[in-house]
Amino acid sequence: MTKTLRLVLGDQLSSSLAGLADLDREQDVILMAEVMAECTYVRHHKQKIVLILSAMRHFAESLRGSGATVDYVTLDDKANSGDMPGELRRAVERHQPDSLVITCCGEYRLQEALEALAQELDCPVEFRDDDRFFTQAADFAAWAQGRKQLRMEYWYRELRKRSGLLMEGDKPAGDRWNFDQENRKSLPKTLTLPERAGFPPDETTKAVMALVETHFADHFGGLEAFDWAVTTADAERALEAFIEDCLPQFGDYQDAMRAGEAKLFHGLISPYLNIGLLEPRQVCDAAETAWREGKAPLNAVEGFIRQILGWREYVRGLYWHCMPDYAEGNALEATRPLPAFFWTAETEMACLADVIGQTRDRAYAHHIQRLMVTGTFALLAGLDPKAVNEWYMIVYADAFEWVELPNVQGMALFADGGIMASKPYAASGKYIDRMSDYCKGCRYDVKQTSGDAACPFNYLYWDFLQRNEGTLRGNPRLGRIYHTLGRMEADKRAGFTRDAAAFLDSME
Repeated sequence: MTKTLRLVLGDQLSSSLAGLADLDREQDVILMAEVMAECTYVRHHKQKIVLILSAMRHFAESLRGSGATVDYVTLDDKANSGDMPGELRRAVERHQPDSLVITCCGEYRLQEALEALAQELDCPVEFRDDDRFFTQAADFAAWAQGRKQLRMEYWYRELRKRSGLLMEGDKPAGDRWNFDQENRKSLPKTLTLPERAGFPPDETTKAVMALVETHFADHFGGLEAFDWAVTTADAERALEAFIEDCLPQFGDYQDAMRAGEAKLFHGLISPYLNIGLLEPRQVCDAAETAWREGKAPLNAVEGFIRQILGWREYVRGLYWHCMPDYAEGNALEATRPLPAFFWTAETEMACLADVIGQTRDRAYAHHIQRLMVTGTFALLAGLDPKAVNEWYMIVYADAFEWVELPNVQGMALFADGGIMASKPYAASGKYIDRMSDYCKGCRYDVKQTSGDAACPFNYLYWDFLQRNEGTLRGNPRLGRIYHTLGRMEADKRAGFTRDAAAFLDSME
């Protein structure tokens, strides 16, 4: 009989994984390995490392419970080589398999490393597409061929048709593809937020937390607030609670922010999707069922499904279509170093202090906090894209390069020159004031555009437009704002430049 060695990575914790599809429990061996290289290729948030390692250990136990043989290498195993190719090589030597099966990696760098290793091994290696997604890289490449613009909206419509989600025959439910205009309400002061129960660490998780504090004590973030699910069963409970308690109002308030409130009506399930404890079809089906049963309105369900079927599939397709060159983009020639307060949260800007502090404590911020607070500041301040991309990769529990790089490089920073977004997501303090209560107690005045008391987002916004006028003036979506800028007095324009320079210099 043939023995196959099957690799399962830390973001592949799904029983439906392609690499396990034809598992022979009598003969085959599943390799799982905790390796230092995967914990340190960026200095990941402590909670992210705990989440993945604990979930790996729980998944290994569930595999063993199903009768499978799992060769599990712990981080502190003295023989641990420290990286995934090394552990694969050692496992091949231990088990002498007739073949090796690998489900394709989520990140370019690891896929490249394992493909190089496959050329060196004596046993045949089969790479299988990761079919837990709705689409594959080849699907996106075929869709993109011949298109001048690769906009998410049109990819999303294609996937709605393919998947049948929120479709009524050949037409979209409600006769509209997108209800985004209805999903931009600010949060009423009197609105009561739903209770959001977490998952207290069990003994396995506590052991991993001790391991992380030993090996990664100087990594960003704390573990005091850790309450992530680390099993499929608990992740499914989190999904059920979101569908019942939050989804009905998710649409209205998905862009809203409130100081001191991290969760609001958001799902908080992206880490579970990205490591495999939940699967996208399962999640989208649950949301659609809630709408069809009258438990959630269409605008909420469409907005939620668009994040998964639309954005998640789109950024993954774009990532594999454009890598490795995509990571090198810097269309606006931004070079400023990351300010220290991105690590300390010590800034007088209330919005940034709240979002970064929350990120430090919870390894989480919702999409508007990421895009329109930290992301917009990084854009306006001209921060180096490589430094910003690394920061986002470090600080969030759901961060993997395939999802984080396009969102940061394309959406937040416009560093890809417009491959993803039709214009930079530049905004003054007015947006944050409209969508949050951050400005109420801030040291800066969001109503002022210049001077020491002015909100830095305001003069940074106008300085950004002036600094990048040569590149951006021809953008049709910025024509009106450049017309406004052109009508300003020279002294006023110079004041924006002066205030921005003083503020940015003070960060250093």
